Amino acid sequence: MPHARSDRYPDASMQAIRESAAKKSRRAILVAAYIALLSCVGYGQNQPSTAAYIPITMQQAVDLARLKNPALLSAQQSLLSVKAQEIQAAVRQNPNLVVTGSNVTLDAQAANPYYYSAGVQRLFERGEKRRWRLDFARSTTAQTDAQYHAQEQQTILSVRQAFTNFVIAKAARKLAEDNLNDFKHELDIGRERLKAGDLAKLDFERLDLQLAQFESDESNAITNAQQASVQLQVLLGYDKPRKDFDVAGDVVPPVVSGTMEDMEQKALAARPDYHAAHVAIAVADANVKLAYANGTADPTLEADYDRNGNDNSAAFSLNIPLRLFDRNQGNKETAKYLAQASRFTEVALRNQVVADVDQAWIGYTNAKVLSDRYNGHYLDEAKDVLDISKFSYEHGGLALIDYLDALRESRSVTSDALNAYAQTWMAIHQLSFATATEVVQ
Repeated sequence: MPHARSDRYPDASMQAIRESAAKKSRRAILVAAYIALLSCVGYGQNQPSTAAYIPITMQQAVDLARLKNPALLSAQQSLLSVKAQEIQAAVRQNPNLVVTGSNVTLDAQAANPYYYSAGVQRLFERGEKRRWRLDFARSTTAQTDAQYHAQEQQTILSVRQAFTNFVIAKAARKLAEDNLNDFKHELDIGRERLKAGDLAKLDFERLDLQLAQFESDESNAITNAQQASVQLQVLLGYDKPRKDFDVAGDVVPPVVSGTMEDMEQKALAARPDYHAAHVAIAVADANVKLAYANGTADPTLEADYDRNGNDNSAAFSLNIPLRLFDRNQGNKETAKYLAQASRFTEVALRNQVVADVDQAWIGYTNAKVLSDRYNGHYLDEAKDVLDISKFSYEHGGLALIDYLDALRESRSVTSDALNAYAQTWMAIHQLSFATATEVVQ
């Protein structure tokens, strides 16, 4: 399978970082405008709790996390600190001013008159040290930028998973509330039948005991929804979670178009960790060149002006270290081995990228088959069975035990359907993470 990297990852190039910064700037403007709109209707954390709240979509949640997640903001500052080292790497050696004097209390006619000297000296780097030092710093910045995007991808995955958990939890809460209300209505009918002598007391009490299960389902669903809301808000950078925070999303997962091979190529072109592994080769190569440059001798040139009594003179000196023993041999060898190791690391990561995509694709396809079965068959069938059983029981045509079995089956099927939807959504998010692309629009 061909590599998809040569044009995307130029060695020691900051073009990708500039383009990324431009995209972030445009995205930040859009998200800031969105936040301003939400603040007008109660989005701001200092707004009264009674203010209305506009539910956000998954993409809006991702954009907010990019803008406000504290971990990402910290990583951005770390990236800027690494980039600042480019400034330090580009500096040149400072000259030195040397001023000396002796016998300054004697005049020019004395046997050993006063003496003054002023000189300037400077070390000149050889072997293009500054060039390779700057190349190393720029490559390190590009590598750190790729690592930042890898962390950003991980945060986006967490946001999408938390968003889906909240959507599914809301659906489960609504289902539990509807089931409880329907069963209370059924219990009221049973109570009237008991009064009319059409229902035995034992059957009514067995029916009444089922209410505890529906109430328990509702309580657990409310707790799960509230916890999912808090988890998502933490990822979005909220100082204190809001009770009226809400999201809007689909419960039934969409279809992912494309093939596994297409996903593999997208991942190799877009995965930031693979990008970081490739840029690490440029960092290692620059380090090799710098190690060899540091093995060269750097001369120091000095020019002096001297005044001894009434006499003026000029002098110069040249200091060249004789690198007979220390020529940076150990660091050269170390840098070469590290460069070779970085190439093997890139190959290993490339294989891992392909494996990640394959595993995510397998997980998605299997999960989608199961969720489609519930969406296209089992849910409708379970509803029909429950409706028929309810009608038959209310009209005396079905035993209580059979009706309770139908209730349990309906609860089980709807709960399993939500779990299947959640698993499919999680598989989609994992596939998006493995490819570092949006697999669904």
